[in-house]
Formats: sequence, structure tokens, C-alpha cells
Amino acid sequence: MQYRGPVGDRVDELIAAWRAEFPDALGPTSELAKRVLTLAAKLEAATRRELPTFGLTVAEFDVLVALRRSGKPHRLTPNALSRSLMLSTGGTSNVVNRLVARGLVRRTNHPDDARSTLIQLTADGRRLAERAVVANTAAHEQVFADASPAATRAATEALRRLSAATENARGRR
Repeated sequence: MQYRGPVGDRVDELIAAWRAEFPDALGPTSELAKRVLTLAAKLEAATRRELPTFGLTVAEFDVLVALRRSGKPHRLTPNALSRSLMLSTGGTSNVVNRLVARGLVRRTNHPDDARSTLIQLTADGRRLAERAVVANTAAHEQVFADASPAATRAATEALRRLSAATENARGRR
């Protein structure tokens, strides 16, 4: 018997509608995919609600936290920053330009490569990144507030295994 949640939810309704209307469209992972996408949307909405408090766009927040988590001295090459954010170099450059204008990051010469620059958090950028990430974490915790710690740990571990399996599958293609 398939689990249907405590009283059913929007995903259950969507899956039931597809089963009734076009059952061949559903695969064994359809419900999982829809649930992951639904949770991702809730988490993104929580982030988007927090960021205006800090005067940040999602892209600006992503750049600041990527630099903050990079470790001291909190700097990356533009290419490394773009790769970590999965943004184009042009898109990253536009965001960095806005952050430079606000004094949150600065461009510095690369000490080992005269042709390259580094993007580095300023002290103000570090403080803002830290405040924003703490607020974002709290907002995400609110999304999961009604889930038990055991359910959260079990879901985290299950998703870790699924993520690893998808990486392994990608390597075989």
C-alpha cells in the first residue's frame, strides 16, 4: 500500500489526477520528483521572503554566501565563483559589479597570476552574509517546523543516498 500522508495533500491530489487521466505519464519516481520540487519551491519562497530585509537579490545572496563559505580570506576567482553558483561568467560579473558598488565585495589582483583578479568579501559583506544566512536558515527551519527531528534526519539520509545514486548514474552515461 502506498503512503498517502496524514490526510492527503496537494501532491497526492496531483498524482491521483494523473492516475485517473493519464496513468502512463507517471513513472516510479513521479511522486518523489513532485514532492522534492514542492519542497524546493517552499524553501525558495522562504529565502525570497527574507532577502529584502537585507537589501539582497537571490543572486547577490548566493555570491556573498559562496564567498563566505570559501574560507578565509573569503575570496575566489571569477571563474571559480561562477562554477560554484552555476551562473554564466557574465551573469556573475553583473552581480559582482552591484556588490562592488555597495562596498560588499572588492576586486583584487591575483597574487599568482597578473592576468587574473579575485573577488573578495569586505568586512561589511562578511557581516551581511552572516546575518542573511542565519536568517535564511531560520526561515528554512520554519518550513520544516512541523516535521519531527527523526523524520527530518530520515529524509535527509534518504535524499543523500538518492543524490549519490543519481551522480553514479550520470557517470555511467
